[in-house]
Amino acid sequence: MEEHFRTCHLCEAMCGVQIEHEQGKIQSIRGDRQDPLSQGHVCPKAVALQDLQNDPDRVRRPLRRRGEGWEEISWELAFDEVANGLRDVRRRHGGDALAVYAGNPTVHNTGAMLMWPVFVKALGARQKFSATSVDQLPTMLAALKMYGHQLLIPVPDLDRSDYFLCIGANPAASKGSLMSAGDVMGRLQALQERGGKVVVIDPRRTETAEKADEHHFIRPGTDALLLAAMARTILVEGWAEPGRLRALAQGWERLLPALMPYTPEAVEAQVGIPAATQRRLAREFAQARAAIAYGRVGTCTQSLGGLSAWLLQVLNIITGNLDRPGGMMFTHPAIDPVGLGVQAGGFARFHSRVRQLPEFGGELPVSTLADEILTPGPGQIRALVTHAGNPVLSAPDGRRLDQALAGLDFMVAIDIYVNETSRHAHIILPPSGPLEHGHYDLVFNMLAVRNVARYSPPMLPLPAGARQDIDILFELSRRLAPARGLQKLAWRVAGRALDRYGMEGLLDLLLRTGPYGRPLPGWPRLLAQLQRFETLLPEGWRQLAWRRKLAHTALARTTPGPGLSLARLRQSVHGVDLGPLRTALPQRLCTADHCIDLVPCLYLDDLPRLQRKLQEPVAAPWLLIGRRHLRSNNSWMHNAQRLVKGPPRCTLLMHPADAEGRGWQEGQKLRVSSRVGAVEVSLQLSEAIMPGVVSLPHGYGHDRQGVHLTVAQHRPGVSFNDLSDAAELDTLSGTAVLNGIPVQIEAVEDKIPSIQ
Repeated sequence: MEEHFRTCHLCEAMCGVQIEHEQGKIQSIRGDRQDPLSQGHVCPKAVALQDLQNDPDRVRRPLRRRGEGWEEISWELAFDEVANGLRDVRRRHGGDALAVYAGNPTVHNTGAMLMWPVFVKALGARQKFSATSVDQLPTMLAALKMYGHQLLIPVPDLDRSDYFLCIGANPAASKGSLMSAGDVMGRLQALQERGGKVVVIDPRRTETAEKADEHHFIRPGTDALLLAAMARTILVEGWAEPGRLRALAQGWERLLPALMPYTPEAVEAQVGIPAATQRRLAREFAQARAAIAYGRVGTCTQSLGGLSAWLLQVLNIITGNLDRPGGMMFTHPAIDPVGLGVQAGGFARFHSRVRQLPEFGGELPVSTLADEILTPGPGQIRALVTHAGNPVLSAPDGRRLDQALAGLDFMVAIDIYVNETSRHAHIILPPSGPLEHGHYDLVFNMLAVRNVARYSPPMLPLPAGARQDIDILFELSRRLAPARGLQKLAWRVAGRALDRYGMEGLLDLLLRTGPYGRPLPGWPRLLAQLQRFETLLPEGWRQLAWRRKLAHTALARTTPGPGLSLARLRQSVHGVDLGPLRTALPQRLCTADHCIDLVPCLYLDDLPRLQRKLQEPVAAPWLLIGRRHLRSNNSWMHNAQRLVKGPPRCTLLMHPADAEGRGWQEGQKLRVSSRVGAVEVSLQLSEAIMPGVVSLPHGYGHDRQGVHLTVAQHRPGVSFNDLSDAAELDTLSGTAVLNGIPVQIEAVEDKIPSIQ
């Protein structure tokens, strides 16, 4: 019997797990009590690591589509066909005809994160899409505009806080989102035990709300109105105490005038929370010793998601709760893309061809992917490469996108399953299993509630003929990049380096040159020279010089202890604790003037939409929202029997008072329809949902032809995104509206029998 310690990569929590196995056969999976972040906590998804690894439906050899079926082919032939197919489309139609889509699991894969940007550049794809625009784009946009970099996202310092205001988030199910917290509910319980308070505002009394001190229903899509009213109350009543942030933030004079129309009384009817309660919550938040205003997917994926994300930051800043212990703080990760000079993204530098939607960080909103495929003309997408994504189930108007994918000239899916999206591919390239490659969280350590570092080596050897994500993407990059002369030599050298040092060699370099690594000789002197050189440049060039300086700041830092390296992380099998979150401003800011932009112009320009929302009549039922379950993760965890067993979870949640007047009963089949589609689903009654609101879980709909997911197809459910409308989005950020969708509901004659 052997023990293997690693980080569970299935969600953002980064829980440490201890796996006992005998000759590769897993005997048990449980929490690692010595993990500095999760401290022994683990959720049911971690046990499914073995199910993903051993799933008989998992693709293990490259597949080529032949008619209605598939045939296995060699890697060499697969790479040839992919390269030839993509080059042919590029030659005939140009780079605008090529597109890529990265799904949520991409960010959980170290090799993919390191090599995906290289592949996209080598491919020359000019239309890029990802799950960002159906998830956290408004939060990243606020970070870019206010702090200068889309990755400078403040996270809750739960371990030292006294007040946790949670809006549109359910960490009990998500285990933390843009907040890697390990045992997040244990941390919230500890907050309560030391006299603190947890307040949840959500259209549903979620699993988190059940454990909170207070829960208040809010009408979907009105979060920005509530936040504006709370911020105005704090400013007008004199509760604002920004402390040192007053001098660090620019734009104070524009803030209060912009918020003056949004009194608690004015927004009460729209929001659904009494004005007196709004005022009390605002005062409690401002008076708490250390408070957190935190919002997530429910706050982002609505028509005013951009304003909501900005106002959450405003609420933390005006009360002095940004960048102080117990508030919202910035991390200092061992591998720091910001400190290493990874360029900040742009916004609205170009727009989509069909609907003129703005780009963010070089990506277009996934809501317009089907438009770009189906609409003829120059720039029409004719070839698509997806990595670990299933947009047919996760993007708005999935049926139309399903139709669009079927008409592509050429499609490649890098995926371990034949799912609702990859079944349209001409070639499927399957990467290695989750326990067959090493793992380091490049992104989620930037979002952790405590600074930690942990490397997970492979538990199992790479099977003969298997390829890791980084190897697949590199080989495709090498074949697709227009290389000649020195470029060709460079690719050859890079390939030999990858063969020799692998992903681990690059990780080691990043750790050694990071803020906890050993500083390299000569870097402090070079940094000083860069600073002197900057003063000689014209004003317009100084930001460029500042970027260069950022690129070397991490390399010049003094090591606080023994230098981090991959070797040290290998020896520290439970991970390394780098300490609690610490103050980071102004040093971490990446704005041109090194100050917080409290009131960016694009939010002021978007306030007329908030005013129209305030004045519009309260809509009659129904408004549809999504929901998440602890045993699920988007669309790709439904093929593990241990996770889907039990009562059906794909049900329509409705308040009993709403059903009683219509004669509807528990288990009855109802037809739910929106502007773009309809589904039939069984009814589940619960007082945990706000009257006038109904809820469906996200990620189901596994009943499409050609899907090879045996377990999921036995409980297919219905797809939430057959109801979401790709035409409805937050016009500021381009984020899809997945909460507050108007729907109609009617009864269907028969009932759905319960599944035992």
